[in-house]
Amino acid sequence: MAFRDEANIERGDKVEGAYGLTFPLLLKSDGTKFGKSEDGAVWLSPKFLSPYKFYQYFFSVPDAEVIRFLKILTFLDIEEVVALKDEIKKPGYVANTAQQRLAEEVTQFVHKEDGLAEALKATEALRPGAETKLDWKTIEGIAEDVPSCSLAYDEVLNLSLVDLSVSSGLIDSKSVARRLLKQGGLYMNNSRVDSENKRVEAADIVDGKVLLLSAGKKNKVLVRIA
Repeated sequence: MAFRDEANIERGDKVEGAYGLTFPLLLKSDGTKFGKSEDGAVWLSPKFLSPYKFYQYFFSVPDAEVIRFLKILTFLDIEEVVALKDEIKKPGYVANTAQQRLAEEVTQFVHKEDGLAEALKATEALRPGAETKLDWKTIEGIAEDVPSCSLAYDEVLNLSLVDLSVSSGLIDSKSVARRLLKQGGLYMNNSRVDSENKRVEAADIVDGKVLLLSAGKKNKVLVRIA
């Protein structure tokens, strides 16, 4: 017996003579299932979960789960999956290599080439020091994933980066901002700022709308220009 949907059959009706395959629930390593009732649900629709977030979810799965997901969720040859499994155990393995393969395959399957390209571009946009040219659409694509604030154009233009780092909430104090800047850990639009005298210029405001500030690799703030 199996279930199927047709115009003359209500969902859930049993159809005599029909056969189908069953598939076990996809569980996390802690035994909980994927689903809209769970925290961190993985939505297939980009309306509920952007291609970037979708990609990042699978890029972040633990090593203990990635091989199982590669087997279940992708169409990769089993030989390639086994090779990735062996690589994880070897010295010198580059972290998240298997996860990257998983994220690319699943994102491309669900969101097609354009969605994968969007996810990769947004991922690169969040990496300080990246050479990818930022645009307003790419930065807005990650807006839900980083803190943000809105400041008037006149408030931002010619403001020192040290002052902006504090007023935007990126850093608690000017002294901390100056120290981080001297250590090479302060970025604006992915470009490291080396001068304490750096002030925001019109050309720094991406498409006249936004700025992306970073303190180190993880702490970021999106500044929307009102």
